[in-house]
Amino acid sequence: MTHPRHAAITGWGKALPPAVLTNHDIATFLDTSDEWITQRTGMKERRVSHVSAIELATLASSRALACAGLDAADLDLVVYGGCSNEETVPNSASGVQVALGAANAAAMDLNTACTSFLYGLSAASSMIQAGVVRNAVVIGVELISRYLDWSNRNVAVLFGDGAGAVVLQASDNDEGVIGTVLGCDVESRQSLRVRGMGCGYAGRNITFGDMLWDFDGPVIFRRAVRAMSAASTRVMREHGVTPDDIDLVIPHQANLRIIESVARDAGVPMERVIVTVHKYGNMSTATVPVSLVDALDEGRVKPGALLLMPAFGGGLTYCALLVRWGQRVTPLGESTMALPPCDKTALELVNDIRANQDPHGRSMAGLMAPVFAESRAAESAVDGTQGGDVGTVREGDLAVSGQEPGR
Repeated sequence: MTHPRHAAITGWGKALPPAVLTNHDIATFLDTSDEWITQRTGMKERRVSHVSAIELATLASSRALACAGLDAADLDLVVYGGCSNEETVPNSASGVQVALGAANAAAMDLNTACTSFLYGLSAASSMIQAGVVRNAVVIGVELISRYLDWSNRNVAVLFGDGAGAVVLQASDNDEGVIGTVLGCDVESRQSLRVRGMGCGYAGRNITFGDMLWDFDGPVIFRRAVRAMSAASTRVMREHGVTPDDIDLVIPHQANLRIIESVARDAGVPMERVIVTVHKYGNMSTATVPVSLVDALDEGRVKPGALLLMPAFGGGLTYCALLVRWGQRVTPLGESTMALPPCDKTALELVNDIRANQDPHGRSMAGLMAPVFAESRAAESAVDGTQGGDVGTVREGDLAVSGQEPGR
């Protein structure tokens, strides 16, 4: 049996909620200002959704399918990348499958935080190359507004809601993902944590919706820049690519200063870097696919272009993908699907969420109660028992736990 050599990106779509939350809006309930936020993050506004993450993902997928000229009934696989699950069982990908009418598809969720879309793109491409499926839709979606700690200025100013999706199809043409580096900086797992989600909080007298974020900004910044830069450099080196060969960098949009630092370290000038953080904020794993769609809409992706896509997320997971674009840069069709109207402003939506949250009061004891994997590993190391080595991170290729990233 002969398998296709590549998984081409043949469709793309995004779904952005209409409600826009500005820096000035946030300043009405937090001690901050437009100037403070802009200087530190490069962000001016972000979106707040009035619908579920599955609805956002479905719309983005529908647009990607129409762009590719592919019927949902012909889909083999739905990959739902992100942390925003309406339910844990059943999975969210099957919810998108139902909404699309993709009755013949397999469906799986993939959560590596902000890298979920790119991890999903790598996984689905490999499945197509292996002959497991012939086509797939890969989604990056987040509904962070529902589990954001809106009382914490350090995180409340950063995040937004949205979704992006691409369609992959088997191809013998030299296009699609041509290089991948995947990894996880194990020593920084504790630097980004959302308390209140997961089995560790069950039975601890926590009101669902009360969230507390562990967010060590300086550590995340340093580790993110180092990991994304090292992964970008390595994926280029391993595939004989120089910075001059890169037509466009489409990075995770966590912070403008991170983007600028990674571009500098990778040797690519900012005029060849897509920046959307000012208008959407950090949509976690949705940032890369939405930025890709914007780049296509603006005519910045040319036929045959070589794209570099680096990202990092909670864990701290990181990755860098090289993608060779095909010849088509315009959609074959348009979806008739749309979001329902929103009758509230973004500030009104956020204030509704805030009115039901009490992250630093009624649920505090339960939110702080769990003991996490890295803490147990550290305790085992002291005791000399199994699992004591939580790993080391070295400079250079950023080897983790004795392995190079992506191995």
